[in-house]
Amino acid sequence: MQNETSRREFLKASVAAACVAGLPASLVASPEPAPKGRLIKGLVMGMLPEKLSYPERFKMAADAGFEAVEAYTTTDPREAEGIKKAADDAKIKILSVMNQAHWEFPLSSDDPAAIKKSLDGMKTSLDNAKFWGASAVLLVPAVVNAKTSYNDAWTRSQKHIRELIPLARERKVIIAIEEVWNKFLLSPREFAQYVDEFKSPWVKAYLDVGNMVLFGYPQDWIRTLGKRIVKIHLKDFKRERDGYKWVNLGEGDIDWPEVRKALAEVGYSGTVTAELDEGDLAYLTDVSRRIDRLVLGL
Repeated sequence: MQNETSRREFLKASVAAACVAGLPASLVASPEPAPKGRLIKGLVMGMLPEKLSYPERFKMAADAGFEAVEAYTTTDPREAEGIKKAADDAKIKILSVMNQAHWEFPLSSDDPAAIKKSLDGMKTSLDNAKFWGASAVLLVPAVVNAKTSYNDAWTRSQKHIRELIPLARERKVIIAIEEVWNKFLLSPREFAQYVDEFKSPWVKAYLDVGNMVLFGYPQDWIRTLGKRIVKIHLKDFKRERDGYKWVNLGEGDIDWPEVRKALAEVGYSGTVTAELDEGDLAYLTDVSRRIDRLVLGL
């Protein structure tokens, strides 16, 4: 997940970067090896202009050079059917679903009503994934706050995720745990332990390469999590003297050659999904080309 940024400033920066005579060193493919496995280039649905219809959005994704979209939990069956048809017509795959209930109703809550809403949201997401042909549902497992301790977040969320595993197995869809700014799973070793304790092939890791940059390095997380990783989010993050900001791929503090090298070392294959701001075709095409250079090593 990412903080809201100024779309106008973001797009302006993207255009300016594309127009300069020479590309920054971070945007030029290095001799480091590309990942050995097949990588599928995707983007989250929220990057496609909301004002457009689903057919127009999926066509724009294809025109920009993407193969896949990460869709959001959809409770209306007719809307879900429309999304599937639009994706099929554009020859775009929906390979993951971003669950929408986990922030407002975290599985770490002590409120039974909130837990029910969270579980219901995940069940809908798993059904969506099965219908669309997606292999994983992204889940933020818990939120630590003044009311919920770290230990409670760990034990409560694991308890409720175990309740979801039979449905995940039936749907043949993986529950993909993501690390975010929720004061939980603060190191790759903890993340690995948390996933391993389920002892299930239906619970794996969804790694976001930008979410740990304040306190770690994505290449370290990749190497530690290894084969536990089932999906990857792409964004970039830049530390500043007075804070930080989310920036376009290749314009922040992520060492992309090292990320690419780590992906090759662990043999990752699957979707690499951009999670950035919404934008037009020119902007999306630029993001697609950045993924080619920075992640695919083209």
